[in-house]
Amino acid sequence: MSEYTIARFKKGSKRFEILVDPDRALEYKLGKRKEFDNILVYDEIYTDAKKGLRASKSDIMSVFGTTDINEVAKKILEEGELLIKAEQRRRLIEEKKKQILSYISKYCVDARTNLPIPLMRLENALEEVNIKIDPFIPAEEQVKDVIQILSTVIPIKQQLTILSVRIPPMYVGKAYGFIKNASDILSEDWLNDGSLQARVSIPSGLKTEFIEKLGSITGGTAYVEVVEEKTI
Repeated sequence: MSEYTIARFKKGSKRFEILVDPDRALEYKLGKRKEFDNILVYDEIYTDAKKGLRASKSDIMSVFGTTDINEVAKKILEEGELLIKAEQRRRLIEEKKKQILSYISKYCVDARTNLPIPLMRLENALEEVNIKIDPFIPAEEQVKDVIQILSTVIPIKQQLTILSVRIPPMYVGKAYGFIKNASDILSEDWLNDGSLQARVSIPSGLKTEFIEKLGSITGGTAYVEVVEEKTI
């Protein structure tokens, strides 16, 4: 195989490397591929793959508890660093940025107006502060740091909105499924006339969209009241 990249694992002063297929290894690293077959280019564990320096069996055993090539290679790839191609890294970072900005647009609002922040404004702010996005760390684990840095250039806060909702009997069937999927139902009461009284929690960035959609489903007959805006 002519194309390969390196996966590297370090523990203390010891370093272990394997040569892997770049695309298959990346899929495995991201959890998109379950099988480990055909990922290793050579069945060897190195201390320096570029120089062809093999790791000793005693060092492998002391660090990994086994000398089984596949088991050791899996741990190196899963827990170590994968040296990916520039284009792969660029693509992954862009995907991760979109995930992070999607979260922020839903769960955050302008701290001055309590209104949703336009996605374009978030994208521009992200470029302005030049935040480093890690392509391998889940988006939700990076959101807190990104919000903290973004707050230096735009007023931003994470917020949930608690709504009191009442749905007339004739629309309960259609509206209940939407409410259940689009919010967290905190409480619900079925009234004697068949209408639904509920208290729900939604990301504040989705408040306007939620109210408009519910109004559309119920022909404008749903009663919706903001009970509380909670900073999280």
